[in-house]
Amino acid sequence: MGEIEVTDGFGRTINYLRVSVTDRCNLRCRYCMPPGGIELIPHEEILRYEEIVRILGSAISVGLGRVRFTGGEPLLRKGFIPFLRKVREHFPRLTVSLTTNGILLSRFVEDLVSLELDSINVSLDTLIPERYKYITRLGDFKSVWSGILRALDKDLTVKINVVAIKGFNDDEFVDFVELTRNLNVIVRFIEFMPLGGGLWCEGSFISIDEIKKSIERKYSITPANLKMGGGPASYFRLPWGGLVGFIGAVSHHFCDKCNRLRLTADGRLKTCLFGGPEFDIKKALREGASEEDIASLIRRAILSKPRGWFVLKGEDREIMSRIGG
Repeated sequence: MGEIEVTDGFGRTINYLRVSVTDRCNLRCRYCMPPGGIELIPHEEILRYEEIVRILGSAISVGLGRVRFTGGEPLLRKGFIPFLRKVREHFPRLTVSLTTNGILLSRFVEDLVSLELDSINVSLDTLIPERYKYITRLGDFKSVWSGILRALDKDLTVKINVVAIKGFNDDEFVDFVELTRNLNVIVRFIEFMPLGGGLWCEGSFISIDEIKKSIERKYSITPANLKMGGGPASYFRLPWGGLVGFIGAVSHHFCDKCNRLRLTADGRLKTCLFGGPEFDIKKALREGASEEDIASLIRRAILSKPRGWFVLKGEDREIMSRIGG
């Protein structure tokens, strides 16, 4: 991909689309949703797979060359693997990635290997089973860990995403880093962001600078000077060659480098994770819009991207599982 380059009103190249295929999830993570879950979107309001394929075709014509499928939990949606195969067949040059909570990963590893995904991001905030049960309310650590090991055994590129929460997992940062010593896995620490779910407060926030310092008390880390997956992480090398990434959306705004749009499971094209203008692509599709009409809508969305999320602080926050993690 990459022959076409599209920029927004602030000169940023927009080439990355995150697509939520479902709002359903098999966990109830405390920072993501309330204990009883969320009111689910009616089935008929969820984008059909063939609609997503049409949107991808229009997005590619505009210049977007990367897509990451998310949820909810994408592996929960019936027919997801055949859908991924269709995406691969229709758009062989598209860079395709997946974000999952890992609960069902073991079951689908062989399929994911055959699809030659660019990477798989697994959300895992603790290596302690009891803590994992607490933070996810429903999760089984062993299921996730066995899925990660199976994926690595099949040479899939696996990134473990760790949401850093003071007082919960801030004593495990070095343990996560140590994983890269014997496993070909990339560990990424993500600042706790003020999204729906109810757990966030200033006292639970820990910055990537603090995380780095806690790691550097034991190991030296050096800038890796590489970009992976078109995302906002900054990467560092550990003494044995392992990679660790840091995503500082709160303390180190990377809005000036933002390259993405988000498509929700019910067909809303969001210009920013935290709010801003959004466009109803599903409505346009179901009213007979052509691929060029959809491409035009995507261009409008790109030109409507806000300068940064910090200018949207007064807006209501959506629960993350509705947006697409």
